[in-house]
Amino acid sequence: MNIHSFSLNGMHILLDVNSGAVHVVDEMISDIMNVFDGGNDEEVLASLAEQYSEDELREALAELHELIAAEKLFTPALEVPPTFKAEPILKSLCLHVAHDCNLRCRYCFAGTGDFGHSRGLMSAEVGKKAIDFLLEKSGSRRHLEIDFFGGEPLMNFEVVKELTAYVRRREQEAGKEVKLTLTTNAVLLRDEELRFLNEEGISLVLSLDGRKEVHDYMRPNAGGNGSYETVMSNIDKAIRSRNDQNYYLRGTFTAHNLDFAADVLDMADRGYTQLSVEPVVAEDEAEYALKEEHLPELFRQYELLAKEYLERKMRGEGFDFFHFNVDIENGPCVAKRLSGCGAGHEYLAVTPQGEFYPCHQFVGREAYRLGSVEEGIVNEELPWKFRRAHVLAKEECSQCWARFYCSGGCHANADAFHGCLEQPYELGCKLQKKRLECALMVQAALALAKRQDS
Repeated sequence: MNIHSFSLNGMHILLDVNSGAVHVVDEMISDIMNVFDGGNDEEVLASLAEQYSEDELREALAELHELIAAEKLFTPALEVPPTFKAEPILKSLCLHVAHDCNLRCRYCFAGTGDFGHSRGLMSAEVGKKAIDFLLEKSGSRRHLEIDFFGGEPLMNFEVVKELTAYVRRREQEAGKEVKLTLTTNAVLLRDEELRFLNEEGISLVLSLDGRKEVHDYMRPNAGGNGSYETVMSNIDKAIRSRNDQNYYLRGTFTAHNLDFAADVLDMADRGYTQLSVEPVVAEDEAEYALKEEHLPELFRQYELLAKEYLERKMRGEGFDFFHFNVDIENGPCVAKRLSGCGAGHEYLAVTPQGEFYPCHQFVGREAYRLGSVEEGIVNEELPWKFRRAHVLAKEECSQCWARFYCSGGCHANADAFHGCLEQPYELGCKLQKKRLECALMVQAALALAKRQDS
């Protein structure tokens, strides 16, 4: 599929898949594109003769042929470049400084913090060896990333502080710049912790599921009580302390809040501007799982959110919703579009014991253990398995219109549902494509408005 045509919010949109060109067209062009394949003009004329005059159709077809000549429509398939170097070059680590948690979130993929194994905290020694490994294996990359993760990383705050100091010293020695992030449920985000994180310029990913009733149901503490009041107080303090910068509020929606747009807007109405809410991934047997029967309502919610998001942007009262931030003018390079997240070769997760896994969601799946801080990478075939599982190598993805935006979807979800990397998680694909349509509509409308104002 090289052209994707859809209508949303009164706009008719064409996406040229290979070039990434986005065209806002009128209804007639939209109707033409239901028939037109780039060279069947006479078939178009015959099919639409009762709806439009021949002159109108020929004029429109001439414009479409101009776009084809300019390689903005029916663009030929991309030449796939050599995507990877001979040796994996690391760019980021997810440091699991705590396999323990003070919440008991119902949907937790990490088994409430223990990842299906024992609870435990990372030692500073293990963390330092992991950092050294990143610096050693990052090659010529100058800009690197480390995420302090869990479980709940603030349960091991002293080690977070020690590792931060170690990073700051070692990055200077190595001539690198390391961006630090900490992902937290915010329960322990008190004055001391916040002061340190702000002083060190550590980005925050803050977990919040939206409205109080939604959050408290899905994210109780170890005693079974809701965490919303504590979390909101700490989140509010944190965001104000850093002037609404350098953070993301990240939530998860489930079958218990199919009206998730209300949760996003609740966050926005509280003045928070950096937002992301993701669909839960769970087996059908889970009472909170999203299912095929939920899709019409979920699609409606994405459309509702996109329209409200656009209206607020137009009024200058907008917020940033992660999934709508699609660059329709530039975007990532071809190699990045093919490779996706880089799990297993550019990105690794490190357990408290120092074991390497392809990403945080693979931790605990023994078949995907790569090695350790003591051994290095011992399963040398596994990184290549992830490298080869790019979007064009997946049969179902290679012809999908969204292939250069999703890059083949989440490897961990594919493995969880199908036992392999090559077959994507179908429900996730459908939600992803709806989000992308909404994002393209939003960005096209904003681009048109900007053009009109200039």
